[in-house]
Amino acid sequence: MKKIYLLLLLPLFFGCAELQQIADNLPQEGGYISNAEVAAGLRQALDKGIDQQVSKLAQENGFFSNELVRITLPPELQKVDKALRDVGLNSLADEGLKVLNRAAEDAVKEATPIFVNAVKEITFNDARNILLGEDTAATAYLSQKTSDPLYAKFNPVITNSLDEVGATQVWSNIIQRYNQLPLTSNVNPDLPDYVTKEALKGVFTMIAVEEKEIRNNFAARTTDLLKRVFALQD
Repeated sequence: MKKIYLLLLLPLFFGCAELQQIADNLPQEGGYISNAEVAAGLRQALDKGIDQQVSKLAQENGFFSNELVRITLPPELQKVDKALRDVGLNSLADEGLKVLNRAAEDAVKEATPIFVNAVKEITFNDARNILLGEDTAATAYLSQKTSDPLYAKFNPVITNSLDEVGATQVWSNIIQRYNQLPLTSNVNPDLPDYVTKEALKGVFTMIAVEEKEIRNNFAARTTDLLKRVFALQD
């Protein structure tokens, strides 16, 4: 904690350039740690999150059985689900929910290498600020920097996955049946857009889970680099 207090007081006495030089050369247990090492440690933590957590999402029921990331129905389809169940079409409603999650699981399997490459390309110019930030600061930074390009990569995969797992046809049938019910207004949601956003949200949620674990549990720091870098924020 003394290190953090020192960092907070430094701006009162030094300019930006001087602060950067001081930050680069703060003594740490086991030697000096450069910004490059801090950045490498943060990238390693994010890579570990992908390896330990996101890979689970690509498995069967990876989304559907995980309460943290399970994809539920968008608001406009919740009334569809209720209406179908009210008229005894529970199995059809259940199938509709499951295929949305299946599409996300299939898409993450296809798109995870894209995400890994995005992590490798990130340069943490403000690495120490991220390291000394909130429990999910690295994940939040990653989300801010990569969400748009990742959406562009995920969306076509999701669209294809919805077709491959039969979700498009299932929901076409569900929506058609719903729209035929009396006293209902027609719906036509953009399922690929919705599932893509939910899948990305799930990816970042699971990376955040691993980041929190590394920050708060010494045993989760499984490499020397992780131990050295995250000791800075203890």
